[in-house]
Amino acid sequence: MAIDYEVEYNNRARVPEHPEIFARWTKDGAAYRAEASAEGRAELGLRYGPTPRQTIDLFTPAGGGAAPLALFVHGGWWRSLEPSQFSHMARGLNARGITVAVAGYELCPHVAISEIVDEIRQACLYLWRRFGRRIMIYGHSAGGHLSACMIATDWKALAADAPADLVPAGYAISGVFDLGPLLHVSMNEDFKLDADSARSVSPLHWPAPAGRTFDAAVGALESSEFLRQSRSIADAWRKGGADTRYEELKGLNHFTVLDPLPDAASPVVDRLVALCERTRA
Repeated sequence: MAIDYEVEYNNRARVPEHPEIFARWTKDGAAYRAEASAEGRAELGLRYGPTPRQTIDLFTPAGGGAAPLALFVHGGWWRSLEPSQFSHMARGLNARGITVAVAGYELCPHVAISEIVDEIRQACLYLWRRFGRRIMIYGHSAGGHLSACMIATDWKALAADAPADLVPAGYAISGVFDLGPLLHVSMNEDFKLDADSARSVSPLHWPAPAGRTFDAAVGALESSEFLRQSRSIADAWRKGGADTRYEELKGLNHFTVLDPLPDAASPVVDRLVALCERTRA
């Protein structure tokens, strides 16, 4: 039976209560920015590039110091949502002693997905040049795709001052790693992908990042395509020498899958803390 890609990839249709979830993200993000700012733990709107959305909000743990560094990249199909809606995704890791950067980026159709990949690379280099620390990256949906791209980047080819393993560990939540199916969805009016460009920005088809650590997590209630996407990259990269995990998060859909991140005691945050330890090596 032919796959109905429009149905498989339309998460907002699959989760009709998504407007309420988005409103909760906006409220919780604002509350965490206010809390962290009042405690002197936030630097907002740091510019890593020249365009309005190329910014980083930085949240440090209480006590500061040379904490491990993580970068969160939001989703929205590379074409919507704001990094400010995700400030609270730093809460869980901050409580565990880890500094978190939340990055913004320009959106399709104003820019191509390949340009967004380059923007997040520049965000990583900005963080390296400021802190001199390797980065654990985690992201949701389109941000999961971008996280995988950072894990598989040849950093030495990009910047002589960067370590080869600038991003040695990552956790992609509900990502898309083979963009070929998106040729068959209406959103491609914004992505403007063809077969060649879709393959070129599909980390599933890049050389596996041997020696690096990558988790592909997905909500157990998500579509069969989203489950396949995460399972496929974990399998392919494991065969290529990466240390990978595939995990289905029980009872969670494409949006509620983020609910564990603000909870410092959640198993997901436990795993993120363990991945941050890989940046110390």
